[in-house]
Parts: sequence; C-alpha cells; structure tokens
Amino acid sequence: MSGVTYRGSQDRDDELLTRLPDPLRSLLSQINGFILMGGALHVRGACQLPAWHSLEEAWIGESSFSVSYEAVDPEDVPFAENALGDQFLLREGVVNKLHAETGTIEFLGKSLFEFLEAVQEDPVHELQLEPFISFHRDGGRLQPGELLMAYPPFCTKESEAGVAFKAVPTHQRLGFLADFSAKVSKLPEGARISIQVVS
Repeated sequence: MSGVTYRGSQDRDDELLTRLPDPLRSLLSQINGFILMGGALHVRGACQLPAWHSLEEAWIGESSFSVSYEAVDPEDVPFAENALGDQFLLREGVVNKLHAETGTIEFLGKSLFEFLEAVQEDPVHELQLEPFISFHRDGGRLQPGELLMAYPPFCTKESEAGVAFKAVPTHQRLGFLADFSAKVSKLPEGARISIQVVS
C-alpha cells in the first residue's frame, strides 16, 4: 500500500485474528491496521488499544456497529472507515458500505483486496473524498483518531447550500452518526428535523 501515514502497533490480538476472514487476517498479519493519505481511509487493527483503532471494539464491543445500526449484522466485519465515518464491512467475503448518516448498506461487489486496489487507483471516487480534499484545501488536517464532522448532515436539504467541516475525535463523530441515523432512518422523505448544536 502506498500513502500510509499511520501504522498500528505490532502488538496483535492473536485470538481476534483467528476469528477473521482469511484475506483480512492475512492483511492484518502483515500490517496491523493503517491510515492512508492522512485520514482518507482508516483500516482497523487487531488490537484493543487505542480504542479508535480497535477492530474488536468496532465489531464486538459494547458500541459495535451491529449494536448501533439495524442494517449491520453481527457477522459483518467493520474493517475500515473513510474520513467522514462511513464504514466498510466485510459480509460473506464481499465489501459493503454503511452510509453512516442514514444507516443504509450499499453493496460494492469487491473482495477486500479488490477494494484496496481500487482505493489505490482512484481514491477520490472509491472513498468519496471531495469533502476531505476541501478540508485539506482550507488548511485542515486530521490526526490519527479523528474524523470529519460535517454540518449540516449531507442527507439534509440544507446541505445543498454548503457544508462546514471540523476535525473531531472518532468516538464523537461515530456517536453522532449512530444517534442521528437512529432518529432519521424511520422518517419519511421530506420530514423536518431539528438539530441542537452543542459547543
């Protein structure tokens, strides 16, 4: 992989590795998770700490994605996320994307290594990096353990007038997305919502 800007510790959780699908186990045995291009893609590691990098926390922890999202099955392995907190899941050997604002699943139809190759060839398209590029263009940077908070959320009509971005801790962004998705996923299209911004 080119463009690696963060590598996970070599202190792996061997028990977790044995539970992973073969391609992901092979990858994490070589490099225990990583971040590409300063935050464009984060692949989690087979570790417990730091929590933001822990595949165990995301997959089987108390706040796992299968707990937070109805569309995510306990067998889905949330191996990676993009800069905005959308998740990439391995489901029966195929990569799917969880759109974290709405809780919907998109079938990408690629194996793990096909997905990573596509990211290398065209990261802007594969990861929908336009917001990340805009954030960088304005002088922003993501540190390991941070994601982009987008306001207003992209799924709202108000976002058509423009979206502001801010680097926030990963747990804050993911917590917001899970809560927001749970509230809006059952609303009819065009429903009005109110978002309280707490500084």
